[in-house]
Parts: sequence; C-alpha cells; structure tokens
Amino acid sequence: MSCQEPVLDESVLDAAFPAWQNSASSCCKVDVISQPITYQEFFLTYLQPNRPCLFGSHVTSQWRSRREWVTQDGKPDWETLKQLFGHLTVPVADCKKVEYQAQPKQDMLMAQFLTYWQDLCTRGHPADKPSLYLKDWHFCRSCPDYGAYETPVYFQSDWLNEFWDQQYQGEDDYRFVYMGPKGSWTPFHADVFRSYSWSANVCGCKKWLLFPPGQEEQLHDTTGSLVYDVTSEELLDPVRYPHYSRDTCRPLEVVQGPGEVMFVPCGWHHQVFNLEDTISINHNWVNSCNVHMMWGFLQSELSRVQQAISDCTDMEDWHGHCQVILKASSGMNYQEFVDFLSCIADRRLRDLQLWDKEGEGEHPSRHHHRLDLQRLYSVLCTVMADQDFQRVGLEVQSKADCLKMSLEKVHL
Repeated sequence: MSCQEPVLDESVLDAAFPAWQNSASSCCKVDVISQPITYQEFFLTYLQPNRPCLFGSHVTSQWRSRREWVTQDGKPDWETLKQLFGHLTVPVADCKKVEYQAQPKQDMLMAQFLTYWQDLCTRGHPADKPSLYLKDWHFCRSCPDYGAYETPVYFQSDWLNEFWDQQYQGEDDYRFVYMGPKGSWTPFHADVFRSYSWSANVCGCKKWLLFPPGQEEQLHDTTGSLVYDVTSEELLDPVRYPHYSRDTCRPLEVVQGPGEVMFVPCGWHHQVFNLEDTISINHNWVNSCNVHMMWGFLQSELSRVQQAISDCTDMEDWHGHCQVILKASSGMNYQEFVDFLSCIADRRLRDLQLWDKEGEGEHPSRHHHRLDLQRLYSVLCTVMADQDFQRVGLEVQSKADCLKMSLEKVHL
C-alpha cells in the first residue's frame, strides 16, 4: 500500500456541502493531470462531480510491474512474464467471436497465452489469426505476495474490495490484470454495480470511448439490448435503433499511453481498444460518493427480475425467489447490500472509538470516516424505506435497524 492516505478536511462535513451531482451534461473533455494533486482536489473536482480524468505516468512510475514486465523499448517482456506466471491458469477471451452479447472465454495456461501473443506480434498481428485477450484475471488472488503495484491514493477509499476481502477472505475481489495484443478490445458496457473503475497501463496504449450517463438510452435497440459495438454500422439502422442520433450521442475519446491511469466515473458506459500490445491493471470500486448509485442499480435489477417472473407471483415466497435470482444475475442482493453497509460502517465506528480512546481525535482519516458514516446513514435510510426491502425478512430488517441505531449514536 502507498504511504499516503486519502485525507479530507472538515469542509466536506458542512451541511451546505453539495451532495453527489452528475455534471456529465457539461463535461465536454477529459482533463489530463500531469502533475500531482491532493486527494481532496481529486475528490472535489472529479470524484464528487462524477467526471472522468486521465492521470499522467507519474502515478505509476514506482510500480514493480512497470520495471519487471516491460522491456527497454516498452514492449511486454514475454520471457520474464513466462518465468514469473507461466504456470498459472488465466481467463482468455476471443475478441473475434460473440456469444450471448459477450466475448466467449476459456481458461489457458499463461505460458500458452504468452506464446500465442509473442508469435502474433512477431508475425505483425495478421488479421486472419484469433484476437485473444487475457482479461478479468484476479492477479492479487493468484499472486498475493508479488506486489506488482500500489493503489494510487486517489482510489484507496474502496468499499467494494474492502468488503470483498473480509467477506471472501481473499477468494474473490474486483482487482484485475488485462493483457492483450494490438487490436483486442472490450465491448460497450458500464461497470459492475455501477462502480467507479480505474485502469493503469503498465505498457501499451488504449483508446477509450466514454459516454456520459443518459446517452446510453440512445444505444438500446428495440428489444432493450445495448449495442455490442458502438463503432458498428448497425447503429445507423433507424428501425433497430430508433433513438440513436449521431448528432446528440457522441463519445469523449481518450488515448491513454504507457503508465497513464484512466478514472472512469460511475454510470459512464464505455468501449475500449488496445492500440498497441498492452498490459493494464484495473480495479472496480465504490465509496461514499457513489454508493447510492450502487443501491439504485440493485433496485433496477430487481425490477427486471420481478418483471421476468411476473407470471409466477402466486408461488410461495415469490419475493425471496426474486432475491435469489438477483444475487445470481447481478452479484449481490438486498441482504448482502445491508451486509456490505454494515461491514463498512463497523470498521469506521471502531476506528473513531479507538482514536477517541487513544487521544487521536485529530487523526488524518477522521473527517473521511465521518463523511463515510454520513453517506452510509443516508443510503441506509433510503434502503429501509424501500417496499421491496421491507419484504426481505425480519433477520435482515433487524440487522438494518441495529446499524441505523449505531449510526444515530454518532454525532454525524
């Protein structure tokens, strides 16, 4: 971990401090941050307003992966990667195939993938060869002691991985490594739970097409499905995509170079292309600024589940079955969301209690903890007022009640 901490001053606790705002409609460019800024500057300028930005390579200059995984001329170091990780099994997608609106995946030995990639590069990336893309590799889970990188201070307030680390004891997380040849790509999507994401290039170059929240409504076809590839000519078919207009639905384009770090705000749909042979490190994350969006996502997903099985409402415990399907389809249900809120709140309540006991009332993280608890309380009240939540069972509601009482004891 970095020796820096995400520190905020007391102004963020002021009653007049603006709640989360989506300034996407006024966002016409992506700022490049070429010099270090404070965490609070990032918080106020990009995180809170939900605006994308691109950090320069100074953020990643000390990473071990940038020293060991890359050759002197900036290319992937095939031999070193084989020696370090060749024995591991990794997930690999085929970018030239489509199954169920996704690129089909298979497991491969890392050594096998690297041999394919090196051969493809040596041959000049011929168009008639498969375009295989190692993606969503849980690197930290596979190599917990390697220390390939440090999470930049701007992204360390990460409730999602904090919860997953405690809930699954290192067996699952939202920390990934991607490795792909020139021409590999990721289809149009928004990130899991409507989380934030950050993506750092260890080497190589990516092109991002970023669509502010709301523009994706123009990119649904008549069945409600999102377009698979926003660069496809099929978008120009007014029968299939009656809401699309090239004049009003334009992405922000960003080219991300070696060492640079892209911050993707929540709800921004995007599509990404590797312009060169590229290795990147990516996290999904949630915190006090977008936890309400995560809750809204779960509400929307539950509505879809309820609509899909609306012909079965007379079955026993229909609402309970909806929660089971929600967990299976979206990765979390209402019960686990309360567990998530409780986990994050408990740690901060314990810290505040400890700092008071040890006379550290001015601990650098105190204001951030208090802000987190304020936002937790706000979203918890919203959850408890939801009609579908009130049907999930007494045990879950009791846990929410206890959490609410604990938060009310703190002078937020």
